[in-house]
Amino acid sequence: MSTDAQAAHGAAAHDDGHAHGTRRSYLIGFGLSVVLTAIPFWLVMTGALGSQQATALTIMGFAVVQIVVHMIYFLHMTSRSEGGWSMLALIFTLILVLITLTGSLWVMYHLNTNMMPPHDMGGMR
Repeated sequence: MSTDAQAAHGAAAHDDGHAHGTRRSYLIGFGLSVVLTAIPFWLVMTGALGSQQATALTIMGFAVVQIVVHMIYFLHMTSRSEGGWSMLALIFTLILVLITLTGSLWVMYHLNTNMMPPHDMGGMR
């Protein structure tokens, strides 16, 4: 592929054959990252949602979106990069992390429920 064709596709290839982002794509990624950081900061500082639980869930949603933005604009991960192997490795890693977190939370919940003695705080004087 010629240099003009690479520039038209928005990526400049170096000797290693990997596509690298353009200044424009990095600036778009940076702008999105700033916005995706500023909005949750504003939500926390103003208490705009009124509920701590709603605020926490919203912040987690923004965090997931920001992870995707970083993977696309800064890590250049697409289904085409490295023949799809980097995306496959990411999916496998996410599945393992999900299984580990879900299992850990399940075990901690059931340990807390089944192992903690009942508390009768009303009878103490």
